[in-house]
Amino acid sequence: MKHILLLISTLFFISGCGGPKPYKYPNYDIIKPEKTCKPNRENIQKLLDSHLGKPYVWAEEGPDAFDCSGLTYSIYGSMGVEIPRVAREQAKVGKKIAFKNLHYGDLIFFGSTNKRSKRINHVGMYLGDGWFAHASSKQRKVAISHFSKEPIYFKRMKVCRRYLSKDERAKYMNCDVPLKEMPTTTTSYTTPWKAGMKLPKKAVPS
Repeated sequence: MKHILLLISTLFFISGCGGPKPYKYPNYDIIKPEKTCKPNRENIQKLLDSHLGKPYVWAEEGPDAFDCSGLTYSIYGSMGVEIPRVAREQAKVGKKIAFKNLHYGDLIFFGSTNKRSKRINHVGMYLGDGWFAHASSKQRKVAISHFSKEPIYFKRMKVCRRYLSKDERAKYMNCDVPLKEMPTTTTSYTTPWKAGMKLPKKAVPS
């Protein structure tokens, strides 16, 4: 019996020391970002600037590639503001804001052009004067868009949310509906998409 237990523990030890599992598209493992700075709009801008132009890869939350909600999850998580990983869950927390009252760093959630549909499938970060940043599956990168140049986004808009108060002294993380729990992991157990890897042919897997 002792020999069997020793064999099992040895196999478990060996498998545990094998390193993180290799990257495979899509990688649905969620890697929680490490807090690197304080929550304020200056740091939001610095983080966003560092990610502009990085490729869009479905289910990635950085640091080398992002999908739309992975980008917002990473930026806020890097400031210690814990928000859900996916757009439909992110849209449930924070303070609801009218479009005319949007402030830098607020999030805008999009769906289909059907006004009756409440389904969320995209998120962007407001920058002011009609500009917003997002990891775009169409452009295949983290990019900046403008509502006047791409009016389709007005038709797709569903809700706007704020996580930081204007004076940055308060965090709005209230939620009146159940959130789906999504366990996180680390790079010790899984491998994110890295620069130099081949980009998937389809931005969104079928």
